[in-house]
Amino acid sequence: MNASPTDPLVLFMPSGKRGRFPVGTPVLDAARQLGVYVESVCGGRATCGRCQIEVQEGNFAKHKIVSSNDHISPRGPKEERYDRVRGLPENRRLSCSATIQGDLVIDVPQDTVVNAQVVRKAASDRIIERDPAIQLCYVEIEEPDMHKPLGDLDRLKIMLGKDWGFDNLLVSQHLIPDVQKILRKGNWGVTAAIHRDLEASRPNIIALWPGLHNEAYGIACDIGSTTIAMHLVSLLSGRIVASSGTSNPQIRFGEDLMSRVSYVMMNPDGREAMTKAVRDAISDLIGKVCAEGGVDPDNILDAVFVGNPIMHHLFLGIDPTELGQAPFALAVSGAVHTWARDIGIKMNYGARIYMLPCIAGHVGADAAGATLSEGPYRQDRMMLLVDVGTNAEIVLGNRARVVAASSPTGPAFEGAEISSGQRAAPGAIERVRIDPATLEPKYRVIGVDKWSDEGGFEEAAKATGVTGICGSAIIEVVAEMYLSGVISEDGVVDGSLAARSPRIIPNGRTFSYLLRDGEPRITVTQNDVRAIQLAKAALYAGVKLLMEKQGVDHVDTIRFAGAFGSFIDPKYAMVLGLIPDCDLAEVKAVGNAAGTGALMALLNREHRREIEREVARIEKIETALEPHFQQLFIDAMALPNKVDPFPKLAAAVKLPPKKLLAEGEAGDGTPRRRSREERAARRTRD
Repeated sequence: MNASPTDPLVLFMPSGKRGRFPVGTPVLDAARQLGVYVESVCGGRATCGRCQIEVQEGNFAKHKIVSSNDHISPRGPKEERYDRVRGLPENRRLSCSATIQGDLVIDVPQDTVVNAQVVRKAASDRIIERDPAIQLCYVEIEEPDMHKPLGDLDRLKIMLGKDWGFDNLLVSQHLIPDVQKILRKGNWGVTAAIHRDLEASRPNIIALWPGLHNEAYGIACDIGSTTIAMHLVSLLSGRIVASSGTSNPQIRFGEDLMSRVSYVMMNPDGREAMTKAVRDAISDLIGKVCAEGGVDPDNILDAVFVGNPIMHHLFLGIDPTELGQAPFALAVSGAVHTWARDIGIKMNYGARIYMLPCIAGHVGADAAGATLSEGPYRQDRMMLLVDVGTNAEIVLGNRARVVAASSPTGPAFEGAEISSGQRAAPGAIERVRIDPATLEPKYRVIGVDKWSDEGGFEEAAKATGVTGICGSAIIEVVAEMYLSGVISEDGVVDGSLAARSPRIIPNGRTFSYLLRDGEPRITVTQNDVRAIQLAKAALYAGVKLLMEKQGVDHVDTIRFAGAFGSFIDPKYAMVLGLIPDCDLAEVKAVGNAAGTGALMALLNREHRREIEREVARIEKIETALEPHFQQLFIDAMALPNKVDPFPKLAAAVKLPPKKLLAEGEAGDGTPRRRSREERAARRTRD
């Protein structure tokens, strides 16, 4: 189908892929043309139901799309038949039958996708000393006596004081009507769950069971802007019973955080819609880990959450618009204590929720969790802790002083805004190498053990296909293009190499690198390189700013936090100039450190007090208010950097010689237009 610039624009989430299609195009056909995985096993007969999609309504300003259910065809006979036979949720459509009638934002529900995004946030194997906020206490009380008219609840409280040392107990209101029934059912022996987080506050009976009850669980959850990761933990043993993750459904409202703030500002019910979406996803995830671990959700009594400031606010039902503009004011920065029932999270009715404090307007509870996990304030060496995401959070320091900042890297590292980019899912290229002599590539894809140049690769890849490039490969391919001379230190694709290799192909006024020729054809364009340069420059400039605040010219050790950080090769991150020069042996991925911090706070009350104290000491640096940040950003556009030396990297990796392309040329003699960053960098050099 040939599309024109006036045809409806369709955006698929969570992949972020978009395109224009003529009116009347089936949504499934549009998805397939864009390489969006929408499952269909019945050949478009509307019988399998695997191709379900949801239309998101609202004004999506970042994407310049006003999406509405009026922009998709009404339910037809095939969908009505499927609904009668098997049931189709009211807000869902079958993409094989529904056709495009106007601009659309389409969500591909992850529960219908077999080959869904790989949510890579694993549990920690760290040993955590156990002192949870919840304590189970079994007591036996005297039966009622006409000569001792003390109430049943009062006698229970007396025995809890006598046997367990709890005085002046509070009792959750929802238990009071059922106390007598529970006591009699247990033949006057009951188990009480006591919440005792703060020493200064009164302990609280939050749950009560007849007889001896020996099960108590907690949830540690990291609400990321892209993924939500959760651990189900026994509060009695400290054992992680089950772990799982899911895509954050808020992606449909905007890939990056500022897009979601804009959505709230432009849609009257935007905040409510995003709050409901994330809370429903968390409740569904609780159901999933409980099913996996064989646990009754009623036995979940405590939960600890972390998240960046905007996720933090939306989860708590707070309008985040103040975080979208200076002075980036948080509604609440300290730790939050609340009840699960008050925010609609499905667990025990009396369960408590604790949310770690936020460090600053753009450095959230997730950064606090990672800081608790890695503890730069517990050591003498200068540690750089970086959580790479759509908004990178940076912490730098040691026991003497810790500073923190955030940097708006955008979604490029996660595959968005990259021509062949996608999230980490089976079929996505995750590793890339380029031969510097021939410029021929080889790569690995998620779900296939072989490299592309090994025998049997194509056969092994048939099950998943080769569908695009995920974040770790985007870093590697750009770094490899630099090491092999395909791009200059300024990130310009050298078009003169087209005479040497068919991998260098013209693309309008610039050139691209052909990574895979096939269906789909996977290239790395000049715009892709620029997107990565902008993202990495934003991160490096933030790091460099903190180094200047600390008065240091190097760091001793670097820790990559987060799901994405776990799959970044430190060598390529440094070649790209994502992080400063450092001994490569001292650069380590620490997985979901924010989730580990949440786990620590769940299992030990003192860890809550520890991070509350340390967050109060951390110095917050707002990059947007620092006049030197822009110059640091311009310098960081080069690979690895325009002015900073990388001697330790150069000792470990053979860096290419400087390649200075002719003024205004793309390496082949054709004029090219310089970006604002390049012009500023050139003025700085001159």
